[in-house]
Amino acid sequence: MVSSVTINPPNTTDFQPQFELEGLMGTCFHPSDIRTLSKGTLRIQRFLFGSAVPPQNKKDVRISYTPIPTDPSPRTPIQFNDIVEYRSSTALPSSKPARVVGIDTLNTASASPTRFKWRGKGLLMIASSRWQLLGYHHHTSSDPQPDSTTPWAVTYFEKTLFTPAGLDIYARKPEGLPENLLQDIISGLRGVGGEVAVLAESLFEVQRSEQGQP
Repeated sequence: MVSSVTINPPNTTDFQPQFELEGLMGTCFHPSDIRTLSKGTLRIQRFLFGSAVPPQNKKDVRISYTPIPTDPSPRTPIQFNDIVEYRSSTALPSSKPARVVGIDTLNTASASPTRFKWRGKGLLMIASSRWQLLGYHHHTSSDPQPDSTTPWAVTYFEKTLFTPAGLDIYARKPEGLPENLLQDIISGLRGVGGEVAVLAESLFEVQRSEQGQP
């Protein structure tokens, strides 16, 4: 059976399949609509399933994206509030998760269509990083059997002064990804070669509490 997983190399100018922002967000909204959505209208959640980013002492990692309403002009960058919630690996499932809050900005100046810049908010305002999408899938209204698909995404984080480069694998469901799909994703990452292939060898499954996510 031919795998439907496509992993792109970092900084590609020919992202396959063609990148659609609404596809990444798992919605039927057009990018121009996403710009003007009222705060709270659209809140996308992704659960961190696998990672090659140290440290490995976190569990129940959940990322929520909420569009920031902006001027609909194409010159105005698309931005999202980015909230990461997690617990220490030794914390009780009922404990309050820690939070890291920032803003993601789509880099429209780059020839690569899937590059974003993250900047922290509040005390983390001085912190920033660059990340990009390497591959993703989501079900759409055109899928004959939407429930049979498993939305996923893979991101690559560039090295900063404080953190090494890394990979993250996300699922839209807290239970994670089927083993065969996960192996297809890892195989695709290895096939990219270079740094991505090396990072793929250090991927580990992120711990999840039996009682679920935050």
